[in-house]
Amino acid sequence: MKYNTSAFRRKILFSFAVTLLSLSNLVTAQQQEAYVENPVAYVNPFHGTAPLTDPDFIGYKPPEGWRVWAGLTYPGATLPNAMVQLSPITQYGSGAGYEYEDDEILGFTHTNKGHWNLCHIPILPIAENASVPFKSSFDKETENASAGYYSVYLNDYKVKVEVTSTLRAGFHNYTFDDNSAHTILFDLGRANHHVDEWQLRQTGRKTLEGFQRTGGDKVYFSVELSEAISELQQVNPNTDKGYAILNLKASPNPVTLKIGLSFVSTQNARENLQQEIGTKTFAAIHQAAEKTWSAVLSKIQVSGGSQKEKELFYSSLYRSMQWPALRSDHNGEFTDAQGTVQNKGFRYYTNPSLWDTYRNKLVLLSLLSPEVTGDIIQSLIDRGTQSGFMPTFFHGDHAAPFVTQAYGKGITNFDVKKAYEQLLNNAYKEGGTRPHIAEYIEKGFISDPDVVNPHVETKAKAGVSKTLEYAYDDYSLSLLAAALNDDNHAKDLAARAKNYKNVFDPETHFMRGKLEDGLFISPFDAEYPYYEYMYREANAWQLSFFVPHDMKGLVGLYPSEQAFEQKLDLLFTLPWNPNHIARNVSGFLGQYCHGNQPDHEAPFAYYFINKPEKSQHIIDTLLEDYYGVGPTGLAFSGMDDAGEMSAWYVFAASGLYPLSPADNEYLVSLPVFDRVKWNLGRNSLEISKEGISRTLKQIQYNGKTLDGYFIDQEQLMLGGDLKLNVE
Repeated sequence: MKYNTSAFRRKILFSFAVTLLSLSNLVTAQQQEAYVENPVAYVNPFHGTAPLTDPDFIGYKPPEGWRVWAGLTYPGATLPNAMVQLSPITQYGSGAGYEYEDDEILGFTHTNKGHWNLCHIPILPIAENASVPFKSSFDKETENASAGYYSVYLNDYKVKVEVTSTLRAGFHNYTFDDNSAHTILFDLGRANHHVDEWQLRQTGRKTLEGFQRTGGDKVYFSVELSEAISELQQVNPNTDKGYAILNLKASPNPVTLKIGLSFVSTQNARENLQQEIGTKTFAAIHQAAEKTWSAVLSKIQVSGGSQKEKELFYSSLYRSMQWPALRSDHNGEFTDAQGTVQNKGFRYYTNPSLWDTYRNKLVLLSLLSPEVTGDIIQSLIDRGTQSGFMPTFFHGDHAAPFVTQAYGKGITNFDVKKAYEQLLNNAYKEGGTRPHIAEYIEKGFISDPDVVNPHVETKAKAGVSKTLEYAYDDYSLSLLAAALNDDNHAKDLAARAKNYKNVFDPETHFMRGKLEDGLFISPFDAEYPYYEYMYREANAWQLSFFVPHDMKGLVGLYPSEQAFEQKLDLLFTLPWNPNHIARNVSGFLGQYCHGNQPDHEAPFAYYFINKPEKSQHIIDTLLEDYYGVGPTGLAFSGMDDAGEMSAWYVFAASGLYPLSPADNEYLVSLPVFDRVKWNLGRNSLEISKEGISRTLKQIQYNGKTLDGYFIDQEQLMLGGDLKLNVE
């Protein structure tokens, strides 16, 4: 679907008349569409790879040379939370290495995330006479991708490339037009970060091994080829200008290249390859990848909805399940944060992107892959063992809600006492993962300096964001303390959770920065965005509704519910100033920014003044217009951030949202589908809507009318029927 420019030029008006549907579109219960049985068929890995180009949608005219972040995803082959992400690269130093609008492929790399890093071990089949710079044009018509598979035809080198993968190994299949010469480039001097060193050596007639190091990432690999090596040429070896060219003996058959990865050793890489691929064919590995993805995606089934909605839903679910990435080998070994090889009986994973993903994506992971979740937490604990602090990511201390919600779901395959000990250190000790924690404990807020004429990139403490986020982290940790019978810390942390009130300005009704003496910073422009001054990647509008653990308390700070409603209305209707430009803050609905994460809870705030229909209008607008946008229908309104943007779609489209993830309860909204079935454990929860409007009036769980708009984790797991009655 093409993006409708006019839809975004208008102010969003809050008129919620009942929508009348033609009788031809109505179906009886007996005529209801069956649940999707093959969700893999709806996965489009290209979602999130295209750019945003329309200034009206972006919110401003991008400066010359800017590519507005609109997903930063990759289309290549991977499995859920795998070590390997085998994907084409079109531009080094870019978010995921792949930009949809590019028409040249530079190689196929084996690690990815979408955050300007990784993209290790570029390999590219080339023509015998190819020369620097190595690259090939391609036509979009020859490019295909699905869950666990990618293919393309390289025009300049006249070879069809197909790739698929396992957890720790990649499988390349090259069909050359010219079988008189088969040549493969190992472009080991390149990755998304500067390459510090690399090595490649031939170990047999058809085998090679080596490594590539970028900063702290040292990736070992082992390669098996279907044809014998006739020559291995290395140019500027072990430098960032170097590469290797592999010539194979001529053969009429397609060339297969199997590669195992390891972050421990080449021996482990070879073992990973043998254990996961061995003598299996490309078709068998591709089929196994599809089966794996089908099992995961089928845990949420939908019925009804449009083709676009089903594609966006399952593509978003697919994207939500890719990060964190596995870092331990088939034999259990991994390299820890100190560089020591360990084997501790759990699967070792990268750090999750906690600032982004604690809001929804890690909740989704906990529901669908509880064993993986426990191992991820144990990996965090392992990294925190030496310092005594549990690692965080970028901003805030959101390991607290992550661990708390997982433990509340009954996930116990991690050392909860050690996790709690580290999280307490985070919450009380300076020098760890909560900067300025001493000031926060003393004053109940974090200040910012008095800066004359601050600008978008002014360096400071982001005091408002930290205060609000620490308050939520305190609340989350208080729940874990209570669950572990630590009443003293539970009480203290619960009290600290009210610190959000200390940055609330009762005159302007904004969360507002303070100086060290407690005075509000002045002058004050609520619309101006900052990266680190007062706010983190946000403005005052976008942070002033972030109190997910105490929304009733936030409403109570206003003179009336009507005053809160009017303020919230303005959040979604006050036009964005096109002169306010921050690169990763884009895709606005009024002042609300769906293209970045800090205000993703705000659309649900109307529920707390008993106006769910207003929230539903905003949710529906975002689902319809802020995903699958642009001329290609493949852009997001902002960066996917390791699956957070995708997970927001999955939850909102399915009718459940973890507003306060630590609480293990879900705010109920109207799904975009006729029915949604959550298949968790032994039971299934079926969500269905009675009526044709988008105004929620009543929720029935297993025949009993609920008091309010939430269901809890126990109800979700027990399953049954959740019927949504509308006007």
